[in-house]
Amino acid sequence: MGAIIWKGNVLVILLLSLWLGGFCDEDAAVYIVRLKQAPVAHYYSDLKRFGSSGINVEDSATLNILNKPRNTSTRYTNYKSYLIRLQNSVLRRALRGEHYRKLYGYHYLVNGFAVLITPQQAEKLSRRKEVANIVLDFAVRTSTTYTPEFLGLPQGAWAQEGGPELAGEGVVIGFIDTGIDPTHPSFADGLSTNHYSVPSHFSGICEVTRDFRSGSCNKKLVGARHFAASAITRGILNASMDHASPFDSDGHGTHTASIAAGNHGIPVIVAGHHFGTASGMAPHAHIAVYKALYRSFGGFAADVVAAIDQAAEDGVDIISFSITPNRRPPGIATFFNPIDMALLSAVKAGIFVVQAAGNTGPSPKSMSSFSPWIFTVGASSHDRIYNNYLVLGNNLTISGVGLAPGTVGDSMYTLIAPNHALKNDTTNANDMYLGECQDSTPLDQKLIKGKLLICSYSVRYVLGLSSVKQALHTAKNVSATGVIFYLDPFVIGFQLNPTPMHIPGLIIPSSDDSKVFLKYYNSSLVRNEGSKRIITFGAVAKILGGLKPNYSNSGPQVMYYSARGPDPEDSSLSDADILKPNLIAPGNFIWGAWSSRGTDSSEFQGEKFGMISGTSMAAPHVAGIAALIKQKFPEFSPAAIGSALCTTATQYDRQGGPIIAQRTYNSPDSAQSPATPFDMGCGLVNATAALDPGLIFDSGYDDFFSFLCGINGSGPAVLNYTGNSCGTPTINSADLNLPSITIAVLNQSRTVVRTVTNIANDETYNLYWSAPYGVSVAITPTRFFIQKGQKQKMTFIINAIMNSSSASFGKVGFYGSQGHRFYFPLSVISKIIYNTTIT
Repeated sequence: MGAIIWKGNVLVILLLSLWLGGFCDEDAAVYIVRLKQAPVAHYYSDLKRFGSSGINVEDSATLNILNKPRNTSTRYTNYKSYLIRLQNSVLRRALRGEHYRKLYGYHYLVNGFAVLITPQQAEKLSRRKEVANIVLDFAVRTSTTYTPEFLGLPQGAWAQEGGPELAGEGVVIGFIDTGIDPTHPSFADGLSTNHYSVPSHFSGICEVTRDFRSGSCNKKLVGARHFAASAITRGILNASMDHASPFDSDGHGTHTASIAAGNHGIPVIVAGHHFGTASGMAPHAHIAVYKALYRSFGGFAADVVAAIDQAAEDGVDIISFSITPNRRPPGIATFFNPIDMALLSAVKAGIFVVQAAGNTGPSPKSMSSFSPWIFTVGASSHDRIYNNYLVLGNNLTISGVGLAPGTVGDSMYTLIAPNHALKNDTTNANDMYLGECQDSTPLDQKLIKGKLLICSYSVRYVLGLSSVKQALHTAKNVSATGVIFYLDPFVIGFQLNPTPMHIPGLIIPSSDDSKVFLKYYNSSLVRNEGSKRIITFGAVAKILGGLKPNYSNSGPQVMYYSARGPDPEDSSLSDADILKPNLIAPGNFIWGAWSSRGTDSSEFQGEKFGMISGTSMAAPHVAGIAALIKQKFPEFSPAAIGSALCTTATQYDRQGGPIIAQRTYNSPDSAQSPATPFDMGCGLVNATAALDPGLIFDSGYDDFFSFLCGINGSGPAVLNYTGNSCGTPTINSADLNLPSITIAVLNQSRTVVRTVTNIANDETYNLYWSAPYGVSVAITPTRFFIQKGQKQKMTFIINAIMNSSSASFGKVGFYGSQGHRFYFPLSVISKIIYNTTIT
């Protein structure tokens, strides 16, 4: 593998900083410019499909077995060089004699560049005939020991692939995230008895910097780069905190990479406690890292597009994308934005793209992943929880969170608050932050020794200004037996993750329970009638430890923060005829590898593993399972992989009832109801069943192109982004061959067609369905025989039988004679029928 010397990176940053100092125009900003000429991937794809009289037969040999151009071919290099010259020429001619800075040249999936210019210069560029469009850069943000068992991998999907030693072999997952800690054992290549070999179709390099040294990559971690040019131009990259290298100073990227493809059987030891062993979903898959997000500021689209372009050129098979935009894209449709269109090119190149749905739920239309070519994943719970309990002296029991031991034996321990345990000479008795236990200096050790210290978990903990670790340090300094955190009433709607503690400890996550706890404590204080000085601390309690997990049959639930559909088609929140999310996967309280310098969750700082939550954790679960599908079916298109995942998803919880969705941000457990497809898509991912889907709903780039052309008024945008003009036929989004049907506005009647392909043995299928409320459904045929490799077309006639503006849901069940059985959802929002008047 090649290398980039770190001195070059520093030199680039220094030169760029000096140059920016001379750029006087305060209006200068980063713009993403696309040119009309086809990028490398499209150029070779079109050659293969249509041929060219100007190209000789040698071109047929420039594609590898994955239909990707070989980076080493002369013709590939020549065309890439031509595009770079073209980009530079356009800039020189349009901005002759003026200052500008080209940050990136995109060439593989996108032919264009990111450039720092003024609005006036952007206007000049837009008038060049070679230029397709110009978009102002925008900001983006980030959105396990047990989940393999929860998803049935050890006895199911892994067993089918030959065990964890083989699961995912030969597949490269590209992570566009905050980087990676290459020293973590989850990414070592010498722990498996089945030794790694770098796949021949991958050609990425390992960038070498001061903090990402030579040898950081191996045959497991096969590539690592970072992209920060847009951030550097803004002067916001903090070199000491953000690391201008692939190294992960945040923790998020290390965590997501390990969830998808971390090594099998890595011991999870946190705060001195052993929590089992960890494994990724595809433990023998390869990892390639493209860092485009940073701890202190997030990231920018120009850097993300560069990362996508490079990942595709390197030859990744899957992109795991736990990134969402800070705002909904403006314009005619959400789909027309630089990131989604770059990912469309990635899909055209055969790459399966998984994106986190976003953490903006539970309100409707809160999706941050819009496009039908992207596989969008929401977050669910699983059935393992870590609970500890506080037993009070009045026999009340309060549930808490905390990865901490309990107090010794059945003894009850006296409770004491910091403001009641001050030294006589203290000068800060009225310090409003005293209750957060961040400073032991004013506290009387003799008074606190052997007691349970009470601390306020305030909003400062949420903001990172105070920490559990510092409170534990305070407790140790004053010889407290343990710590109890009560929730400050101003901390509203914030989910508390289990937090590792070396000593007995507990966080009360409920404001109501916190009030009960404080009432008991205050009512048990005995004071001198005259001076009001406390003479007896009467409240006592004991902590029952939370180091051992509890398992229930209630999972999964759709988490309140998981973004919901329907999919917003545009910035005015019109509904699209596309089901989002596609499905859900475990995303709550997920163990994963943690960077040695990770600061995203301060409670796990310095630990090897962390437990965090979000749709960012759900997406890599699906990326890893997709790697297992790609391993078994290397010829599958991205849509076929998505179909296999969707049609085999389960819609039921562990007890056989419907999956439940949390409905409110505050007290989410108190407001729940059965999940709809707009909450969970097709359902919870089922890794084992996805390896034997029976039938698939396939589609490709041409279908997505026709869909984009079917959007009213989209012709110019399609031409600008793809370089191709819309012709006929175009299709409505409901007519995309997806494993679901969604109709935003059913105006009397709609006929929808779907086509399935049999990838299993010959089989006969019977169809059964339940129609959405206010709708009638007729399907032809209702029974069919289909041979292996053959296709079957089905027609769905959907009629409105009442006027309604509320969404309703149904499903179609496919029952095969050889045991294949699956459902796909029907969703109809507005229903309109003609009103007839008799005169």
